[in-house]
Amino acid sequence: MTSSQDPPQGDDQHTREGQWSQPPPYPQAPRRQGAQVLSIIGFVSAAVAVLFIPILFGLAGIVLGIVGHTRGESLGKWAAIAAAVCTVVGMILGALVTRALSA
Repeated sequence: MTSSQDPPQGDDQHTREGQWSQPPPYPQAPRRQGAQVLSIIGFVSAAVAVLFIPILFGLAGIVLGIVGHTRGESLGKWAAIAAAVCTVVGMILGALVTRALSA
């Protein structure tokens, strides 16, 4: 026989206290410190944006940097910043070359 102080069988501590535990959060992608593929491609896109189609390659570098940062890559933020700066530099360089050629 069970006394009035003993919990019913099959109950755990959370249900005895009247509290329900929260379900575990959605599984996260594993964060690997070594693989920085998206950030490296973002840096390459930033470098290409200085000389060729700054809007296209700069935007691609920014997006790749942001996605890399959200996936836990430590260089992702810096790749996005470098791509933004290289986009502006590429646009200024393109404007200067266009002005020099038209004169």
